[in-house]
This record gives sequence, C-alpha cells and structure tokens, in this order.
Amino acid sequence: MAAGRPQAQDHPPENGFTPLDHPPPRLLPHIDGSVLPSLGGFGRHQKQLVVLTWIPALFIGFSQFSDYFLLAQPNGTCLHPMANDSKLNVESYLVPSAEDVPAFQLQGNGTGYEFGDGSGLLCACKERTLELHTGLSQNVVTKWNLVCDSAWKVHIAKFSLLVGSIIGYLVMGVMADWFGRHPVLILSVLFMLVFGLSVAFSINVNMFSTLRFFEGFCLAGLALSLYVLRVELCLPAWRFSMTMVASFLMVGGQLLMPGLAALCRNWPHQDDWQVLQIVIISPFVLMLPYMWIFPESLRWLLTTQHYQRSKAMMLRIARKNQVNLASEPSGVLSELEQELHKNPHRTCIVKMMTTRNLWKNIVVLCVNSLTGYGIHHCFARSMMDPEAQPTALCHTDYYTMAGIAVATCMTLCPMVGLMGRRGGLLTFMIITALASLLQLGLLNLIGKYSLRHDIVLRDSLKRKFSVAFSIIGMFSSHAVSTLSIFFCAEITPTVIRGGGLGLVLASAGFGMLTAPIMELHNQKGYFLHHVIFACCTLLCIICLLLLPEPRGQPLPETLADGETFTRQTLLHPGEQHLLLAKSDRDYSRVHDTPLHMSATGGATVAAATALAAVPASYSLATGGEVIGNHAMANGV
Repeated sequence: MAAGRPQAQDHPPENGFTPLDHPPPRLLPHIDGSVLPSLGGFGRHQKQLVVLTWIPALFIGFSQFSDYFLLAQPNGTCLHPMANDSKLNVESYLVPSAEDVPAFQLQGNGTGYEFGDGSGLLCACKERTLELHTGLSQNVVTKWNLVCDSAWKVHIAKFSLLVGSIIGYLVMGVMADWFGRHPVLILSVLFMLVFGLSVAFSINVNMFSTLRFFEGFCLAGLALSLYVLRVELCLPAWRFSMTMVASFLMVGGQLLMPGLAALCRNWPHQDDWQVLQIVIISPFVLMLPYMWIFPESLRWLLTTQHYQRSKAMMLRIARKNQVNLASEPSGVLSELEQELHKNPHRTCIVKMMTTRNLWKNIVVLCVNSLTGYGIHHCFARSMMDPEAQPTALCHTDYYTMAGIAVATCMTLCPMVGLMGRRGGLLTFMIITALASLLQLGLLNLIGKYSLRHDIVLRDSLKRKFSVAFSIIGMFSSHAVSTLSIFFCAEITPTVIRGGGLGLVLASAGFGMLTAPIMELHNQKGYFLHHVIFACCTLLCIICLLLLPEPRGQPLPETLADGETFTRQTLLHPGEQHLLLAKSDRDYSRVHDTPLHMSATGGATVAAATALAAVPASYSLATGGEVIGNHAMANGV
C-alpha cells in the first residue's frame, strides 16, 4: 500500500501544501483568438455574409434621406390676393396676369409670415400655387397644402421618423441582446415592408406621420442588427474596413436619391411622392431570403451559452471554409462538447450600471455622438446661402453635404489606420471644436473691427470664412459621429453590444432631432444652440482621453472582458519598469487563496506560541519583531 502512494505524499513540501495543477485555459471565451482561427479565420463563409450586410446599406441610405424630397418646402405664387386683409395692403401686389405674379420663397418653417419683405402675401392669398424644385412635381407638403397655418404638421412628420428611430434603437438593441441578432433582423425587414408601403397610401398627414414613426422604428432595428452582425463576423484586422464599405454604400444611397426623385416625376395615375416611397421600400423585398440564408451570430451564441446551436453552426462554417474541424489541433470542438449541458445565459443592458469603467466609456461615446450630429446641423445651416436661387440652393447644398460625407469616409480609412480609433476620434473632435469656435468668434471680430467703411467687401469676406469653417466643421463632425458609433461597437461586450450600440445611435438621433426643432422655431436661438454644442466639443475632448484603444484587440465578450478594456498608461514600458523597480519588497508570494490563508493562519499560530514563551519583560515591539521573524521563517 505504501509503495502505491504518490510520490508527492512520500515527500511533502516544506510549506505544508501541495502545488495545485492549473487547468488548461478555456478556448471558447477567446473567439477572436481561438474559435474563429480554428474555423478558417475570415474565410469564404464570413466574406459572403459581410457582403450580404452591405447590400441593404444602400436601401437604408434611401430611407434615411427621403425627408429631403417627401417633405421639401415649395415655392409659392399668389394668384388672387385678399384685398380686404387688414394686416396687409395688397393693392400694390395686384397684377393683371398670373405670369407677372412674383414667386415667394417660404420661410424655413413654411409659415411665410414675414410681411416686411412681401413673403407674407402667400399666406394672405385666396388662391396660390406651390412649386417644388427637388425633382418631384408633388410631395406631401403640396398635396395637403401644409404651408402657413398648417406648416407645423410638416415638422411633426419629420419628428415622427426620427423619434421612431430613437425608440427603435433602444428597444431593438435590447431585443438583439436577449433574443439574438437574426430574429431582430427578420422582424425589422417584415415590418419595414408593411409600414413602409403603407406610408405611400396615406390618406392624410396624420396617417402619414404615424406610419412614418413605425417605419423609423423598423429602420432602426434593421440598421442596428446589420451593424452588429457585420462587426461580429470580422476578425480585428478587418472590422473597420468592412464597416467603412457599408458607410460608403449609405452615402451612395444619399447621392442616388435626387436621381430616383427625378425618375418618379410626373408618374401617370399616381402622385410622385407615393411612387418614390414605393421605390424606396420595395428593394427590401430582396432581404426576405435572409430568413434562411443568413445565420445567427456565432459570437452571440457562444457568449450566451447556446452551445447546441453553436456546434451545428461551427460545423457548417468549417465545411464552407473547407476546414476539417475534427482534426483541428486546438481542441475547440472537444471543449464545446463538454459544455453542451449548460443552459443559455442572457444579459440585459441594465447590468452595465454594475460595472466600474464600461458605463463611463459608453456615456462618453453617447455624448460624442450627440455632439457630432447636433453641431453638424449648425455647420450645415451656416453653409447655406440665403440669397441663392431655390433650385440652386436645394441641389447645391444637398450634393455638398453628400460630397463632404464621401470625403469623410475616404479620409477616415488612412487616418484611423495611422492614428488608431482614439487618436482619430480625438483629432477630428479638436478640428470640430476649432472650426466652431473660429466661426463663432472670428467672424464677429471681422464684422466688428475690420473693413468698417467697405461694407460689401466685409460681408463678402465674412461669408467666405463662414462657408470655409462650415465645410471643415461638417467634415470633422461627420467623422466624429461615424467613429463614435464604431468605437462603441468595439468596446461594448457581446452580451450587451446591441443595447450599448442602441444607446449611442439613439444619442445620434437626438442630435439629428435638433434640426427640425430649430426649423420649427424659424431658427430662433440658433446662435445659443451653436454655442452649447461648441462647449460640448470641449468637454468631449477631455473625456476622450479616458477611452481605451481597441485597434487590433479582440472584441470583449462578457462584462468582465469589458471592464478590463481600460485606457493604456501614458508611461512607456521602460518608464513603468523603472517605477516598479523602486520597490524593494516582493509581493509575488502573496495570494488570496484558501490554501494560502490556512498556511498563513498556521504560521500566525506558531508565532503567537513563540511569543507566549518569551519573558514578560520583553516589550511589545520586541514581541512584534519575533512575530515578524517567525512569519518570515515559515514563508509567509
């Protein structure tokens, strides 16, 4: 019997305990480092699925920019003024023929009540005609005569799409974490077709606004689920480039919208805006086969412990990537088979509040996204020329904004590759703050202290500087918004990535909501609005220094992984080594394991026994020294 005992029991260690055998590290939690490489890395299967996430990005771009055409403000012509109007003397405006009647541009909110320049004549008319310059011959505003006293309904219609998107991002993000990305994608496509096509058959503006709310809700779920699926399919080296391709396609949808509107003009037996709405929504029919050909996210299945479904999907991916998973040396499949008995475990975004660092990072990115989209409208309004012709104003400003978006996407790729996510975001935020502060301060100095006698040259110079700063600000603020959303997708753990990304996208929606709010108030308070967002950019610059750098890092999977994703130290490794070298004490033997605590307890008892044997004449300090020597002798 004695000969059969283990060698470790014949020769017990001096410290009284046997060393523990450390189990091999688990492979399943390391999806970017172990699971995906064993399945072929970023192989044929992943590339095909990423391409499938790109195609709907073009259709989403159509829907997001449809308001520029469906709800565009028309120009009005007064045919029969009201001669008895007590507020306006219209005798000077009476003309013999309709051809000689001047056209009046409505105000930004559609009221046209500025009587000082004659535009109030349009709202004082018994009969008027409305003309569009956005490619359509008729839209929602002209069909239901939403001008003057009814102009506020146009802004409600604009609110409805944005508010629906904000609520959709929040709700669908939580659902994507709880039920999976695939169910949210399919439900969003189905209801997008239902509500989107129903918008085209609205019988009044109230029905139009209500259906647009649900269209925005479904559009948010569609955009969010595709974004999350695209990020989770890619390895670290491919994530940003694959996301930027989708951004290019969304901008492509923005560029193609004027052409679609022109094709839908003067459609027989149907209103132009109805045909345009049907053309925008119909391509989503191509996404119905996604119900069968697009799988659930493997990353989400593994993280939430859906191991039965994970095994089937891993075998499918290995087969498409031509990888023999059974003979793969890493042992991922064998480890997965040992975990099949576990039940699924889901996490809600509310658990984020129990973390120490993660919730701060997401809040910082929410503020960045809100500031980027909010100040973007300030720059866009400053860029517009109020003296331009209506047709030139519409097309020039629209294509300028689209061109700036294209330039931003083209610049982001090399900048982020060179400076990283945090460095690029910080750089563009600094540029945004400088453009905003210079536009607010420098232009006032030009108007106040320079060229006092040459008013024309002063106004021309001020206008040129304003346009230049606006273009720079729009460029950098668009980059800030795009990077903030992608940054959140990278640092948020898989278990709550849908909810975290939904928060940042909803914040972006709040930023975009400031545009129709300012239009509703006829741009009153615009300067204060710009000042507030300029101050927010300065706050964001400080907060961005607290964010980690996720470039080249694997995606965090659990809340614990997200907590370890912290900001890197400002010290270089050599400097940090020098600081650590100043400490003379060695704490490597201190562990908070139960076994070590028992050993420490035994040494403490031995030290107390030795102290009891010391004569009582010894002082307390001497007894403490004996305890310390005894403890060191026992290896504590």
